[in-house]
Amino acid sequence: MVFGQRQLSGPRLPPAKGSATHLVVLCHGYGADGNDLIGLAPHWQRLLPTAAFVAPNAPERCPGAGYQWFPISRLDPQEVRRGVEAASTALNSFLDAELARLGLSPDRLMLVGFSQGTMLSLHVGFRRTTRPAAIVGYSGMLAAPETLPDLRGDAPPVLLVHGDADTMIPVQALFAAATALGRAGVSVQWHVSLGIPHSIDPAGLQLGGTFLSMAVRGRFRPVTGEISCPVG
Repeated sequence: MVFGQRQLSGPRLPPAKGSATHLVVLCHGYGADGNDLIGLAPHWQRLLPTAAFVAPNAPERCPGAGYQWFPISRLDPQEVRRGVEAASTALNSFLDAELARLGLSPDRLMLVGFSQGTMLSLHVGFRRTTRPAAIVGYSGMLAAPETLPDLRGDAPPVLLVHGDADTMIPVQALFAAATALGRAGVSVQWHVSLGIPHSIDPAGLQLGGTFLSMAVRGRFRPVTGEISCPVG
């Protein structure tokens, strides 16, 4: 997919077994690249043997090193909202192309994000015509909660994981996101990793894989009210 003059792409991992039945798209954080998150895929292949994984590099180069989904200087709500809205077109186009390449319907998509990638995954996932099967967000925040559509009966299940020692995006962002999503009709589970900074710990990694495998097996049902609960 072309964003400006650069094609959106990144490292991929094919299914461990047979043809792909699901697509897991991993959206990295600010200043990183797809290689930063594709490393999660081997840990999850035992639970998701028929899933294909891809971790696209974000569309813009960061000042210094790595890529960014959008420029960000501070966690200002308006700046974040403008950023996710601007970047959503590129990600949506990439998602559509990857699903078509694998011959999968849009409901076979699962989104995983870290930090800025979580902001974008949550924003895009709830606004696609066909919702993804699940969303997992690590160390991120919910952009523009006031613009969420009413998702009762039509929302993918969500897992949010955050370290309580995160100094880049405070853990309070998890609770704010869970509350807003629950009010919109989303089934939200969350886990706080004790003593963990802006990163993914082994417990969070295991919870993410288990959550996605449950979504593949259809273990979640659409909800019609507010749900927010801890896991792990």
